[in-house]
Amino acid sequence: MSQLPPPVRRAQPQQPAAAENTAGFLPASKAGRRARISIQGVSGSGKTKTGLSVAWGLAEGERFGVIDTERGASSLYAGDNGIQFDVLQMDRYDPRDLIKALEAAAKAGYPVIKVDSLSHFWKGTDGTLDQVEKAASKYGGNSFAGWKDGTPLQNDMVAALLTFPGHVVATMRSQTEWVLQENARGRREPVMVGMRAEQRKGIEYEFDIAAEMDITNRLRFLKSRCPALHQQILERPDGARDIAKPVLDWLRSTPAQ
Repeated sequence: MSQLPPPVRRAQPQQPAAAENTAGFLPASKAGRRARISIQGVSGSGKTKTGLSVAWGLAEGERFGVIDTERGASSLYAGDNGIQFDVLQMDRYDPRDLIKALEAAAKAGYPVIKVDSLSHFWKGTDGTLDQVEKAASKYGGNSFAGWKDGTPLQNDMVAALLTFPGHVVATMRSQTEWVLQENARGRREPVMVGMRAEQRKGIEYEFDIAAEMDITNRLRFLKSRCPALHQQILERPDGARDIAKPVLDWLRSTPAQ
């Protein structure tokens, strides 16, 4: 795995000093909190381009890092609307390699890391499902028992995403299905729709904001802890303006006392 080229380093935010409290509780605060955003969608829905725009907005003009499993798809958008980033290409998807890539990005000081896409680390070559099958051979071919090895790998990978010191934007492929829908002429025609993300069930719980995109580049927020985005639907969104800015405003806001 090649090294990400280092950008200009910047100091990480200092955590508030611990208050005198024998139980270890501290006053609740968003200070130092970083965004965790996922965008899922079918092929051609615009998740890669939109995710790059979100990452660029969160980076506020600094170069950010992209972990690319989509055979260089992210690099096709380099320079669009001024977006500048560094990329790490990966073609095998052991969750432990993603952890190493995140550690390298943190050491380099990237303010934002984008993973495009997280789905490969679930069902791609050497991904979690592959690791379970390999481990099953130790248990007489019992795939269920193979999860004894697979689950810790998956959990460690998710933990690495959540503890990355900058913002995280992850795209995921959606399991696709064709359904018959009535068109404007009253005729039924096949339409491709997105299903759940190609990752372990419940992965959306790990993110502050989870969105899905359809083939028309329409983005719908499935969940959002950022009130400005809750239940919003955006047509062909500008990720920096429509998503990153409200998120940064929310993270930096101070609630009324």
